[in-house]
Parts: sequence; C-alpha cells; structure tokens
Amino acid sequence: MTAYDDENIFAKILRGEIPNTTIYEDDHVLAFDDIAPQAPVHVMVIPKGRYVSMTDFAEKASDTEIAALNRAVLKVVDAKGLRVSGYRTMVNSGADGGQEIPHLHIHVCGGKPLGPLLNN
Repeated sequence: MTAYDDENIFAKILRGEIPNTTIYEDDHVLAFDDIAPQAPVHVMVIPKGRYVSMTDFAEKASDTEIAALNRAVLKVVDAKGLRVSGYRTMVNSGADGGQEIPHLHIHVCGGKPLGPLLNN
C-alpha cells in the first residue's frame, strides 16, 4: 500500500490551502464538487482522517468515522436531488483500481443515465 502523502490535493483541501465548493461537512467528513466533473453531478466525499484507501480506512477507522462516511454519501445524494433519479458511488483503490490520489475518496455521480460501469 502507498504511504499517506500529506501533500496530496485532498489533504490540501482539508487544510484550507485549496478552495472547494462544500456540499456537506461534519467532524469526520468533507464532501465537495469535483473540479473536473465526469457527470452533471460529481461530488467527492472524503474522510478527514489520513486514510490512503478503502482498505486502509476499513482496517483503521473508528466505527464513528465509518458511519459518518456512509451517512455523508446519503447527505450528498439528498443535497443534489439524486434519491429518486439514481446515482453511482465509486471508490478506486490502488493502481489497478485506477486510484490517482492517495487519500480515500468516494465519487458520487448522477444527473443523467451513467451507462455501463466499465467501458472496456
């Protein structure tokens, strides 16, 4: 597993060094609009803790952090009006999973039919 990098873009956003459009925030989670959206709605949901991947998070996060992350996804879904029309959540982990930033992040996408999960 890649070590946590305190200079990754999400760490900088959490420190307030890079602005964001916050959709939801609590003590454990920050959710904000993606700066390069791949759908009409594309929100990133990140834990405030230093977790590299879903594996890292599942192994080390407290039950409170785990619950907060999952509940934040639903807060985003409701804030963006996706509950009825539908949405997709996705977590990329590791090189083969397409993870580009070494900080756990959940993509919440919707606002149009998203098609097949993989286009290979």
